[in-house]
Amino acid sequence: MADDVEGKKVFFLYPHKAVSDDILEILIMGGFECYTLRDHRRAGLLLARFPGSILFINIDEGMKEGEWETYVKNLLAKPKTKESRLGIISNSMDEALLKKYKTDIGTPCGYIQLKLGIQQSIRSLLEGLRANEARGRRKYIRVDCQDEPNATMNYKYSEGTFQGKLLDISVAGIAARIAQFPIFPANTALNDIQLKLKGQLIMVDGILMGNRRDDKDVWILLFDSGKMSPVSKQGLTRFIKMSLQKYIDQLMV
Repeated sequence: MADDVEGKKVFFLYPHKAVSDDILEILIMGGFECYTLRDHRRAGLLLARFPGSILFINIDEGMKEGEWETYVKNLLAKPKTKESRLGIISNSMDEALLKKYKTDIGTPCGYIQLKLGIQQSIRSLLEGLRANEARGRRKYIRVDCQDEPNATMNYKYSEGTFQGKLLDISVAGIAARIAQFPIFPANTALNDIQLKLKGQLIMVDGILMGNRRDDKDVWILLFDSGKMSPVSKQGLTRFIKMSLQKYIDQLMV
């Protein structure tokens, strides 16, 4: 699909701890498809594979600053990566460094100074991502978990306990294969659904939207976000983050 629908992949190269631990989860919950990278050589290969992707580079790690300057200029000059949208992240408050990358080189996603604080960093990142239409028209990141054996659900009902295999998941809802599930009317509220996501047990309430026409054992459930606890939201986001990272790591083998 076109980028304006699906959005763009957002990579963070050698991310600072605050970025990898906290900021990525906030961005993923906001519908941005984010990954971390730990190899600047392979980062260029991924940018070539996914034209127009966004790469935020931590210039405080991995190479000396002069080497980073050459690296950034090369990415913006090479035919296979020149359409990439680059941004710089650093703890440095050096105004000359900011001017070099943001103005002289012209990194499209700007220069984020982490020492201004987490909230300011998030605002700056969001400005760059929105300006470059990173999210497209999607509202949520949905990940495929058909091949993840430890992604299941349980629901207790008067007729018994029903187990399902999750096929995909987002912070908004799930699709699950549930054999012999009772036929509920559309928009039925289901409470106390157990999601098991790689060792995490998450309780959610939701609205059953119905089953798929082409496969009656596949059911669509939207979460009741107003009733979801912060712990459950964080657990969902972390599972999505982990699933995204697993996908990109497999491409880099």
